This record gives sequence, structure tokens and C-alpha cells, in this order.
Amino acid sequence: MTVIGIDDTDSRERGMCTTYAAATLTERIESAGGRVERTLLIRLNPAVEHKTRGNAALAVHTELGAKEALDLAEDVLSMAEVEDPNTNPGAVVADCEPAAVPDAAVDHARSALRDLLDPADAADRIDAAGFERVSAGNGRGLVGALAAVGAWRAFDDWTHEHIAYRERDRWGTDRDVDAASVRAAADRHYPAVWDTVDRESGYPVCVPRTPCPILYGIRGDDPEACRAVAEAIESEPVASAHTFVTNQGTDAHLREADLGAVTDGRACRVTGEVVEPPATREGGHVFLTLGDGEATLDCAAFEPTKRFRNLVRSLRVGDRITACGEVGDGTLKLEKFAVRDLVTTERVTPDCPDCDRSMGSAGRDQGYRCRDCGTHRDERAERPLDRDLERGWYEVPPVARRHVAKPLVRGGFDAPVHPER
Repeated sequence: MTVIGIDDTDSRERGMCTTYAAATLTERIESAGGRVERTLLIRLNPAVEHKTRGNAALAVHTELGAKEALDLAEDVLSMAEVEDPNTNPGAVVADCEPAAVPDAAVDHARSALRDLLDPADAADRIDAAGFERVSAGNGRGLVGALAAVGAWRAFDDWTHEHIAYRERDRWGTDRDVDAASVRAAADRHYPAVWDTVDRESGYPVCVPRTPCPILYGIRGDDPEACRAVAEAIESEPVASAHTFVTNQGTDAHLREADLGAVTDGRACRVTGEVVEPPATREGGHVFLTLGDGEATLDCAAFEPTKRFRNLVRSLRVGDRITACGEVGDGTLKLEKFAVRDLVTTERVTPDCPDCDRSMGSAGRDQGYRCRDCGTHRDERAERPLDRDLERGWYEVPPVARRHVAKPLVRGGFDAPVHPER
């Protein structure tokens, strides 16, 4: 068995897509007489500054010989948009079973989802493992390519995406996809297929807005259901299609962290108490501050998260939550949060038990006194609060979801869930 990893063939401005390069590589391997067992789509650290939209690397598991696989991979890399100086493609070929790649490649794959890595270090690891490599530009694509090689051993939670590609002469033009057919197909196959449509806005999340070759991508736990949704979509002609095994929707990017140990460039899961109330700032972004008695951390629900911001606005000082998201500029960008404990009462000026009138302050640290009858009370009263939130997990809507973030509908969470769809 041979494992081929490729990365960084696309451009934000010029288009292309590394999934398309991997699908093309698969076709060429099969044309050369090789059998392809699976194709992996691996989402890497979403906090990487130079990433394109999804920060994906691809791996092809094949029975083709390593020398021929390297030649085909190098040929496919010629499809990369290298006229964009930010596109630096790379390919790695490992002459071994996917489940037998060295520990160093496995560790690299995990780190590529959670840390910022150096291309030179990736090249050294590739050479130390005895793998073949080819790259262009500064070699940054080798980071993702090696991660894709090690991914099968590194992760154990897998989902699927069925991607339909456009005819080449349509690349860069507006896509012709019937949104009503997408919504109907998504409804029929939910929750086996998820994040196809944002139900509240009606927006077809599965249809990209970039100049890439993708017409639409259908994600879910069941590959057959993903293909069934695709078959029901009315659209412009589909030139080709491919189903990938992927780490999308798994939360593989998150690491547990204390508030004081959070650093930029990573995605974390932290727990703390709301110590400063939510505040809406310019642009509609909502911020709050968590604390744990030793450190504090700002968290934000940015405007693109839409209705999720109302959930964040419902939090109060004293609520205890677990927050998940990417960290940048010292702020955690909320992807989801879990309510652990809610403040259920508030302290208010007491009413007089005799007159039913609001009491007034009797002076600094002297409690409260009724102005009419003189009744005295030492402390403020407690009043029950009606809360819009319940204990459990809340998430951003599909239109704002990170590729690698786990939708609540997939289950396996440590508290009740309140899924968005």
C-alpha cells in the first residue's frame, strides 16, 4: 500500500481546490491500473493565518507503487495556482500501509490541527521517515501533505463529504443550483446528512461562493445518504464527483486548556464563569469575559454567527460555561458553548413585608428601611429569574460553522444539546 499526501494547490483569488487535485489523482491512479482504497479530506488548524477557506489537506490510499505514485502526484501538483505567491504546493509519498506510518507522522498530523508548524521541520520529518517529497515555492504544502499521510492513524472519528465538481468552462462563474431542491433533499436525510442548508436563512451552505471547481459538497455520517442528497439536487451539469472520508464535524482541532494557558493560533475548550456581562460592540459583535479566579479570557460571537449572538447575550455574570473556539488576538472566537450552571436569582431592593412598598436604603452598610412604617431589613431580597437558556450545549448556525467543528446533532456531548440546523 502507498499513501500519498498533497496540500496547498488552491488560491483565495484564483480558485482551484486541493480536493479536486486529489480526485484527479485518484482517477489517474485508477487509469494506471492502481486500486484506490480511500481518499481522505483532512481539515487542519483553522487558526492558520495563510490558509485558504477550509485549510484542507488530502491523502490517497492506493496499491500503486510508490515510484509511479510520486510521478502522478508531481504531475497533479502542476495544477496548482502557483502564480499566486501564497500557493506553495507539496506532496509526500509513503511506501507503507496507512495504519503503519511512523509515530512521528502521526504526531505531526495531530499537531497540524492544533498548532502552527514550520515547513522546514516538516521536510526534516519527511526525510527522517524515508518518505519521498516534492514541493514548490517555500514548501509550506509539505506541512499539510505530511499531516494527511499520518491522519489515518492519528484520528478515529470520521465523517464523509460527497463533492460534485463543475464543468471546467464554468469555473469562476455564478453557480446554478436550485436552492429549493437542496432544502428538500436535506430535510429528507437529516440528521444523517448535516450542514447542507441553514434553515432559518434558507441559505444552501453546501454551495461555495469561491471561484473553485466545486459545485456543492454534501456532508454527513452516512456516505450513501450524502450521495442520495446529491442525486436529488437540481443544478447545472456535474462534470465529476467524489466521496471523501474526512475529519470534518469532529472537533479534532480542540484542546482542553485552562484560561491562563490559552494562546493565539490554537483552538481550545475552556471552562469559566462569566465575570463581565455580554456587550454588543460596533459591527454587531458580542463580547463577554470568562474568569476562573486566576485568569480571565475574552470571548466573542462575531456578526457572521447571526442568531447565535442572542444566546450569548442571554448569559449573565455568575453563569458558568464551557466555551469552544479558535483563539486570536487574545480572544476566543466562539463556535459553541455549554451552560454548566445558571444564575437563577437576582438580589433586589426588598419590599416592605407590611406595606408592600419598596424599601429605601437606611444608610451605608445599614440595610433597608420602610419610609412609611419604619420596618427594617438587613439585606437585599432574592428574586427568581426567568432565563432563556437551559443547561447544555449551544452552537453557531450552519452558515457560520467551521468545517472541523462538530455539529451538536452528531451527539456524543457531555450535556443535553440544542442543535442548530
